Amino acid sequence: MGRTLVFGDIHGGLKALKQVMQRAKVSAEDHLIFLGDYVDGWSESAGVIDYLITLSRKQRTTLIRGNHDDLVQQWLEGRALSPKWLQHGGQSTIDSYNAKSSKEIDKHIAFYKTFKDYYIDKENRMFCHAGFQNLNGPEHEWHSTAFYWDRTLWEMVCAMREDLDPEDLFYPKRLKLFTEIFIGHTPVTRINRTEPVNKANVWNLDTGAAFKGTLTVMDVDTKEFWQSDPVMQLYATESGRNEQSYK
Repeated sequence: MGRTLVFGDIHGGLKALKQVMQRAKVSAEDHLIFLGDYVDGWSESAGVIDYLITLSRKQRTTLIRGNHDDLVQQWLEGRALSPKWLQHGGQSTIDSYNAKSSKEIDKHIAFYKTFKDYYIDKENRMFCHAGFQNLNGPEHEWHSTAFYWDRTLWEMVCAMREDLDPEDLFYPKRLKLFTEIFIGHTPVTRINRTEPVNKANVWNLDTGAAFKGTLTVMDVDTKEFWQSDPVMQLYATESGRNEQSYK
């Protein structure tokens, strides 16, 4: 039996992804769950997608859709986008696709369309990029964009008292639906942390790879984790995303 490994936000850092795969000694028996935001940041966004396409053919992978993945898919499909996308890593993704043929781009579009909004495993653990809002569960969500844009789930658990009992009247109903929830989207470096952060039954795996942090992979059963070098060191001649304009 292999492990279930969950990966935080990659943001075009192919070097970091390859490095952390080696450090975690990923094998063909492992189930790999990626929490989204494969693109927008460092210079190898298209390369990350190529790598994941090849990887998904070799072993079991579950790929979750991130907000940046949705933005890039829209751009690849020719839909109009806000200029703000370019300010938040979009230009590096455009540059990474410049050498791609129309056939390769079509293959990537088809791959983006396979990404899941969320995944729930047999142990009732939920995996999504950002969160969900509906108190009755993700299957009742009105808009799928919540799964890759919402920040209220993370903000809620960060604001909760650590000693709040799950049986308390005011314990958030959303948290009671799952044994654990694994997310990315909001870098834990924003609260001056560099490792995966656990609040209530929520684990945040975004350790700031888009900026000055690392890429993290965690064994969901044991909570052992591995990290790349700070991604900015692996791309020393690049600036990555602008943390000052982070949203």
